Amino acid sequence: MEVINAIGRRKSSVARVYLTEGTGKITINKVDLTQYFPSAILQYVVKQPLNLLEAAEKYDIKVNLNGGGFTGQSQALRLAIARALVKVNAEDKKTLKTQGFLTRDAREVERKKPGRPKARRRFQFSKR
Repeated sequence: MEVINAIGRRKSSVARVYLTEGTGKITINKVDLTQYFPSAILQYVVKQPLNLLEAAEKYDIKVNLNGGGFTGQSQALRLAIARALVKVNAEDKKTLKTQGFLTRDAREVERKKPGRPKARRRFQFSKR
């Protein structure tokens, strides 16, 4: 099997994934998954598509992650891994799609507007 690559985005995070056959090692920016995401919840989010397909020990994953915070990065990585797994085996697409792992969450931060303290917040109204 050759190297399979996929991309995942969430908020301002971008995850580029390179999937090869291996023992289940996930390396993010040349650092192990447990060091990059010390939180067990974020590690679980990243491994969700692999655990669903019972492919956690089949593939080695190298990741380039940049932008955003840790939650956006973990969800971008989840999307990228799911897309790469579909490229490996197209029959897995239905199970990943029903769990929502192939859906791009398009919500972005709304820009700040002039004359307001934030995007929608207004300054306090004073009648007198």
